Amino acid sequence: MTAQSTAKPAPFSRSDYKTLGLAALGGALEIYDFIIFVFFALTLSQLFFPPEMPEWLRLLQSFGIFVTGYLARPLGGILMAHFADRMGRKKVFSLSILMMALPCLLIGIMPTYAQIGYFAPLLLLALRILQGAAVGGEVPSAWVFVAEHAPTGHRGYALGFLQAGLTFGYLIGALTATFLAQVFTPAEILDYAWRYPFLLGGVFGVIGVYLRRWLSETPVFMAMQAQREARVELPLRTVLREHRLAMLPAMLLTCVLTSAVVVFVVITPTMMQKTFGMTASHTFALSALGIVFLNIGCVIAGLLVDRIGAWRTVMLYSVLLPLGIGLLYSCLIMGGSWLGLAYAVAGLACGVVGAVPSVMVGLFPARIRVSGISFTYNIAYAAWASITPLLLIGLMPWSPWICVIFCAVMGAVGVLSAAYFGARMPRTGPCQVAGTA
Repeated sequence: MTAQSTAKPAPFSRSDYKTLGLAALGGALEIYDFIIFVFFALTLSQLFFPPEMPEWLRLLQSFGIFVTGYLARPLGGILMAHFADRMGRKKVFSLSILMMALPCLLIGIMPTYAQIGYFAPLLLLALRILQGAAVGGEVPSAWVFVAEHAPTGHRGYALGFLQAGLTFGYLIGALTATFLAQVFTPAEILDYAWRYPFLLGGVFGVIGVYLRRWLSETPVFMAMQAQREARVELPLRTVLREHRLAMLPAMLLTCVLTSAVVVFVVITPTMMQKTFGMTASHTFALSALGIVFLNIGCVIAGLLVDRIGAWRTVMLYSVLLPLGIGLLYSCLIMGGSWLGLAYAVAGLACGVVGAVPSVMVGLFPARIRVSGISFTYNIAYAAWASITPLLLIGLMPWSPWICVIFCAVMGAVGVLSAAYFGARMPRTGPCQVAGTA
């Protein structure tokens, strides 16, 4: 009995790794479709807006269309989460990637402002809204799907690995942009080569849909079906009536996660070109290096979750976040020769991205888990990710340290949230249903 109680959790089986790998790879391909827009924001701002418009205004509107995708996340997420809690995780998990890939393909073949005038940015906006709705359903579904498949004692690692897979989509985008910048001249990219990464995204989407055919429904959902627990009146109504206490920490920590992604992946590469005068190829190469270490940081954070707990890990990485970003911007501003190393350290310091999902899946019970996560995550992400890029770009001329100051504030939010709610939130128990492995 003693040996049994002190035994280590069973290691991942081949089936566990298959499920985790397919989920992570499919998520990476979907995130690529969503994020490739930002790597070509400068190019798109020249193609889809009037040439007589000031450059800063074109760039601002291009980012405005990008963040509109975030604003569409709540609606898509809520609708898809409803069906995930009622009909199963797998079906929605597969549908989301198809909804992402089709708009990406259409962006790659659509006409520009020179051809159809103001219809071009309007059409681009509509396609970004559809992509936003898709990713709103993808991320919460992926978290729940992987968490409910993960063996006991390995949930943190599984979610950290999944987040590494999702951020790997950023890496694919950065590598694609780097390759194009090296192979084609700026004039060729502006003329036709910008279409290639979006067309590639359509191909990735088809691959992602195919991969997810091999996934099986989670044992948690199947157990709920057998017990008729999946038939909740209306999952979102149950969340709003019975789990309001869990919504506040979920939203606050989503803002911390969002801040890390926006600053590190979205804002910094653009500012390296516009504010610090770096070439596109140099910027994309450094961004790719940083994302590799962000992937590693997510996995390390997941392992720490299994060792010290989700709340403590979030607290730790909330402290590390401003320190890593501060080191990166110190090298950028002062012109240090260790910029690559600083980018790598900053990527590791953004491990809060891999820790927050473990907190989120533990805040809501299984029968409304996707709806609870989707509602809080997407509402907070939409509001925060739509405001912060525009705010930081607008304030960057005031001070190049603005991103560091912002991360310091959000790190404090993460520490205080983890300290306060970690001691007060009731535990919903493990993701596994009693009697399931």
